[in-house]
Amino acid sequence: MRDLQWDGSINARDLGGLGSMRTGAIVRMEAPTRLSADGWAAAWAYGIRTIVDLRHVNEGPPDQVPRPAGMTVVQVPQDPATDTPFYKHWSQLDSLASPLYFPALLAEYPEVVVAAARAIANAAPGGVVIHCASGKDRTGLLSLALLTLAGADAQEIIADYLLTYERMKPRFDELGVRDQLTAVTEIVAAHGTTVQASLASTIDLLAMPAFLLNNGLCEKELHALRARLLTA
Repeated sequence: MRDLQWDGSINARDLGGLGSMRTGAIVRMEAPTRLSADGWAAAWAYGIRTIVDLRHVNEGPPDQVPRPAGMTVVQVPQDPATDTPFYKHWSQLDSLASPLYFPALLAEYPEVVVAAARAIANAAPGGVVIHCASGKDRTGLLSLALLTLAGADAQEIIADYLLTYERMKPRFDELGVRDQLTAVTEIVAAHGTTVQASLASTIDLLAMPAFLLNNGLCEKELHALRARLLTA
């Protein structure tokens, strides 16, 4: 089972088993701020030792309970700064909440994805959690990159991305937010595409490992990343 039952989280899942991704290497989830003491204990028992936070500094509420003392947090924001033309354009177009913006981010700001991959490659021994706010788009794009490196096929990568809509629906319902899959489907349809087609076009752009190497990851870091992530 890839789904992880960590008290306080509804969207934690292991990427292991997709392509050559090793179980226990990468867990994707929503922001872990609601994890209880038991939830953090479960994450620690699972082997998690590093949290890669893809949000901006001070984004979102604080944790409800302290994290384990031996767990390292690395902040690697995946959204460009709010005063950039990119952010202003896409925040108006889709609020950076659909896969429409993924190809543009990879073209204009590939270094942010590479920085996250570097943080994973250089993390201390143990499992790594990657998260943003809901674990959908910033986490989704990084997951696309990691799973493409792991040789997962497009259909299983897309299915994993779509799973977040289902998993996070109770949280969005609680906040009074309309169904996000419906909302995003409408956004991408207005631009003549579908969620699945938009994701597939992004995956096509992620030629691996060339994307990482051409955008700043060195061979030593690539070797470390592969050693951490892959079963073979």
